[in-house]
Amino acid sequence: MSYEAVIGLEVHVQIKTRTKMFTAAPYHYGAEPNTLTDAVVLGLPGTLPVLNHTAIEKCAKLGRMLHCEIAEQCKWDRKNYFYPDSPKNYQLTQNEQPLCIGGKVEIELPGPSRNIEGAHRWVALNRIHLEEDPGKLTHEAFDTVIDFNRAGVPLAEIVTEPDLFSSTEAVAFLNALRNLIIYAGISDCDMEKGQLRCDANVSLRPTGTDDLGTRTEMKNLNSISNVKAAIDYEIARQAEILDEGGAVVQETRRWDVESGSSFSLRSKEEAHDYRYFPDPDLMPVQMNPARIAELDAELPERPLDKQRRYQEALDLPYTITSVLCPNPELSNFFEATLAVYPAPKAIANYIANDLLRELADASEHGASALSVNDCKLTPVHLATLAKIIDTRGI
Repeated sequence: MSYEAVIGLEVHVQIKTRTKMFTAAPYHYGAEPNTLTDAVVLGLPGTLPVLNHTAIEKCAKLGRMLHCEIAEQCKWDRKNYFYPDSPKNYQLTQNEQPLCIGGKVEIELPGPSRNIEGAHRWVALNRIHLEEDPGKLTHEAFDTVIDFNRAGVPLAEIVTEPDLFSSTEAVAFLNALRNLIIYAGISDCDMEKGQLRCDANVSLRPTGTDDLGTRTEMKNLNSISNVKAAIDYEIARQAEILDEGGAVVQETRRWDVESGSSFSLRSKEEAHDYRYFPDPDLMPVQMNPARIAELDAELPERPLDKQRRYQEALDLPYTITSVLCPNPELSNFFEATLAVYPAPKAIANYIANDLLRELADASEHGASALSVNDCKLTPVHLATLAKIIDTRGI
């Protein structure tokens, strides 16, 4: 039998703030374990949470970047679960009244080759809500080490509708989402540092039908390549079960990178398993429409909108715009250079071909390419060089 995969993603993004979601405890990556905590983070008796105003505004700005409606009021709920990474034995989240409602993300599917633009479509979102990150568990041979530095960090959970139908679409969505978040300055989205993590809900249904099948959740995927591999594996696993006349069990599964397979963690919880109830220590948040309008005015041009503008107004080819536009540092460097010397095709070629090659060669062996912000060549330098070449000074 032929099957169609139906996929929904839950993407967790650490919001870039100086302090945590409900306390003045600081957070930065790489600190010694359990040094960025306080009584609130550890859930000691008598402690009370205090809202991080910046995190709320940044999440609202993210919502507007993703075409969400911002709720007039959002409130906080306790999600109760007993697990070593949760010192309070509950997580503060937004179950009933999330900050951001609906939304959509434009994705670009791969073309027949990497140099040809693919098809575009919109992926529907269900919601974005704020919550606090749990701690980090490191499983060793005979012990599990707990680090509470990450506990309490503001986390935006972006929940899609079941509106993705292949691992390729899931990858396109995550790439588009990551670019939007970085453009808006919400997070650096470094997956190696845990700043962006993904859960993938996968189900199969007979091709041509509308009913959803039983879904499984692939938990805590920490790279885009792992998301693709885990979804492909789960599609094949479920198809084999259904072809043999079996039934897919709703469960949470863990992806094992080394073996390229997944294993069951636990049966999938439902909302009632968490015993959600309103947090008694936090008042609902009333959103100011005037402030939301100000956030709208602060939104940057979205990457795919910028790509279309470069192609239409500057007559740049897709091969160049697809390099410049996903990276805000690179496109800002391009526009700053263009402001000095208006030769878009020449300047775009120098950046996309020569400058990026030199940045890659200048990096230390095995390291990532240098950022354009680390480059000693300025937009004025490059504009001057382009002008001298155009006027045959060189």
